[in-house]
Amino acid sequence: MTATIYTGGRIFTAGAEPWAEALVVAGDGVVFAGDAEGARAAAGTEAAVVDLDGRLLLPGFTDAHTHLVMMGEALGRVGLTDARTLADIQERLRSARAAQPDAARVLGRGWLFDSVPGGRPTAAMIDAAVADVPVYLDANDYHSCWVNSAALAELGITRDTPDPLGGRIGRDADGEPDGMLYETAAQTHVWAFLADQTDDTARDAAVERTLAAYAATGVTGAVDMAFDDLGLAAFQRAAERRGGHLPVRVAAHWFVENTGDEAANLAQVARAAELAETVRSPWLRIVGIKLVIDGVIDACTAAMRHPYSNGSNAQPIWSLADITPVVAAADAAGLQVALHAIGDLASDIALDALEHAAAVNGDRPRRHRIEHLEYASPGTAERMARLGVTASMQPVHADPAIFDNWAAMLGDERVDRAFAWPEYVDAGALLAFSTDAPTAPHEALPNMYIAATRRSALDDSFTPRHPQFALPLAQALGHATRDAAASVGDGATRGRLEAGLAADFAIIDADPFADGPESLLTARVVRTVVAGATRYDAGVL
Repeated sequence: MTATIYTGGRIFTAGAEPWAEALVVAGDGVVFAGDAEGARAAAGTEAAVVDLDGRLLLPGFTDAHTHLVMMGEALGRVGLTDARTLADIQERLRSARAAQPDAARVLGRGWLFDSVPGGRPTAAMIDAAVADVPVYLDANDYHSCWVNSAALAELGITRDTPDPLGGRIGRDADGEPDGMLYETAAQTHVWAFLADQTDDTARDAAVERTLAAYAATGVTGAVDMAFDDLGLAAFQRAAERRGGHLPVRVAAHWFVENTGDEAANLAQVARAAELAETVRSPWLRIVGIKLVIDGVIDACTAAMRHPYSNGSNAQPIWSLADITPVVAAADAAGLQVALHAIGDLASDIALDALEHAAAVNGDRPRRHRIEHLEYASPGTAERMARLGVTASMQPVHADPAIFDNWAAMLGDERVDRAFAWPEYVDAGALLAFSTDAPTAPHEALPNMYIAATRRSALDDSFTPRHPQFALPLAQALGHATRDAAASVGDGATRGRLEAGLAADFAIIDADPFADGPESLLTARVVRTVVAGATRYDAGVL
């Protein structure tokens, strides 16, 4: 087996010895990482040599919280995150309609509440741009959907349509639907409807867009946080097209909906446990369940211990009474439990449920996780460390360009503890970084820029927010590679570049340690390698 030596640049291993002069790869694994002389001895005289020419080689990124099919779908929709006024949004919708006059619908994503007058979107605002076909616009956080009048009619939503459990249909002063669907109202009405309108060919195209986008941005592993039957089937087809392999290692959490019926909820856990036994290849496996306890701060749907600045608050989607038996059953089945908790009340519910599961199921290997933790009460990090719970967080959600509405909704001293990543590091909890695509851009390098600077990757005119919470670049990279892989139980096999571990790595055309973190905004991945095989090559090495 011919080995390959990578040398001539900076090599970040994310391991016990974080830096190496050379890396030796043979087959699907790393056989040596260290000094150049040792590399030559380990590789043998017939080894090929790749000259990095000053570039940075680092472990492949694991996007530890993402939505794979949705990401691929979003890549094919009208992007609205950088449309900062209602007029900008309307113009993009008009352009999209003109570009595809035969399309049955206009689909968009990524709009921000503070880009809409008063933060109160209405159907009439979209109607002013496109009224002849239904328009569906997912918010940047994917926890609400803004639609026009034609979409309300297509969905059959009227003043008599009841709010679903854990969600709300926005209504005007007269009780008529106003064009906003919050939380489970978006899921049960919009997402379910659009899924029925989408065929396998379209889903397969979305999966291929996601796989290509990740390979081109140095991502070698991904953790899906809302797998369902359609998503599973689409990825199984993608693997079949490649002889059983994928260009990215996929671990998935099965989405469990709160039906309000304990037996039905537990049946979903049982299904996930069955799938975890049968879907378990090195490339695609079911590892656990996903529960969404609350919403988001931007829409005032995250469950907080104290009200928002407007005096409102939100009830959790899962009460402690509802969630406790589900978490205990999943824990007993050996499933990893991932709990979406953005507000401090939600994270307390999550930890109470996890503590109960540990008490009733006894001492056993477990590595559960809480997703987002955008605002958590003091002491939460220490409690998570004691319980061995991973903090799964997204630097890109702290981008100052999308922060103003978040801060305004809280409007008090809670804003000063937003996205407090160092608290989890200092407490000894595992911190895993991710993007939560498509709620945010999927590219790993700008995500690391935000982590290391607390500056905006979207608009450099914004000043840093909470720079005291920025992390050293090497530490941030470790959370997005080593710790992200460990967050789904892969810490012993990948995520670091050490002998005996998987040869999963990326090479970028800059050295941000020498050039400064700003270079991450313009740097590009030139090669991505998974299991020793090149999955993306820009042709410059």
